[in-house]
Amino acid sequence: MMHHVNRVRSFARTSTARLSLSYLAIIMLMSIGFSIVFYNASSHELGRPPRDDSSQSADPTGFGPRYARDPQFDEFLQQRAEEGRQALRNRLIVLNLAALAAGCALSYYLARRTLQPIEANMEAQAQFVSDASHELRTPLTALQTTNEVALRKPKLSAAEARDLLEHNVAEVAKLQSLTDGLLKLARQDNQPVSHSPVSLQEVTGDAMNTIIHQAQAKDIAIEDNVPPMLVSGDQPSLSQAVVILLDNAVKYSPQGSTVHLSASQQGKYALLAVRDAGQGISAKDLPHIFDRFYRADQSRNKQTVDGYGIGLSMAKKIIDQHHGEIIASSVEGKGSAFTLKLPLS
Repeated sequence: MMHHVNRVRSFARTSTARLSLSYLAIIMLMSIGFSIVFYNASSHELGRPPRDDSSQSADPTGFGPRYARDPQFDEFLQQRAEEGRQALRNRLIVLNLAALAAGCALSYYLARRTLQPIEANMEAQAQFVSDASHELRTPLTALQTTNEVALRKPKLSAAEARDLLEHNVAEVAKLQSLTDGLLKLARQDNQPVSHSPVSLQEVTGDAMNTIIHQAQAKDIAIEDNVPPMLVSGDQPSLSQAVVILLDNAVKYSPQGSTVHLSASQQGKYALLAVRDAGQGISAKDLPHIFDRFYRADQSRNKQTVDGYGIGLSMAKKIIDQHHGEIIASSVEGKGSAFTLKLPLS
């Protein structure tokens, strides 16, 4: 018994309960107000005396004597009117009780429908802050540990000092990369997208120019087979999404391999595919690769690859804002393919 009481008390302190009560109060005020107005109008009609046409029936000329109405008949009418009022009150009470029961269910439904997206956004924000704090803590801890070890040494050679500075610069670069990614991700969440005809060839061309030096450093070729095609969207944002996919493809592909870019039309949509010949993504990791800060490095490559798991979530956000879809497929040991489905202009 106490367990149920505690659960009720816990629920009463929730936002859902408070909002449900607010909705229920509005519903019941409307129901009771309507009942009062309806009862007053009906009660007035029930209490109105009937027209006295006895003189007209006794003397059609209108000059005859006016006969008085029977008092017993008046009493009978009053009694019937009171019985009618009582029956009306009972029915209105039943109606309001039914409105209360239905209002409870409707109020809870409306409260949950109102609060669910707010709670989801708050939970996502809290998770984002938690994940970002965790990722920021890693390079900061490395910086602190390395410097503390160096400070414990009574004498620090020039070579050791140089190594320490190089390590610190590398960790600071990681921090800068992470914070830049977080800022881009935050801006992407609130940035409106303008839609205009955009050449898919220009989008992929800009992305390839951005990533070409990274590809050349690993002797990776990028094969572009994108035909002339217009999609609806914002060119800089779409180029950013393709850069993210090409960056991942180059990053996780073996040296000397080829990354393929291709496009086709499917109904009212354009399909832009980026395929690599890397190690692929495991089946258990594939459903989570668009989650923020999720990394599946060991599934895609045996070597350690720098990154914070922000890129793919940012690419998905961009494509979602373009009313499109991003689809990932992969076979371990044979590579991965990411396909952007974008509405044609």
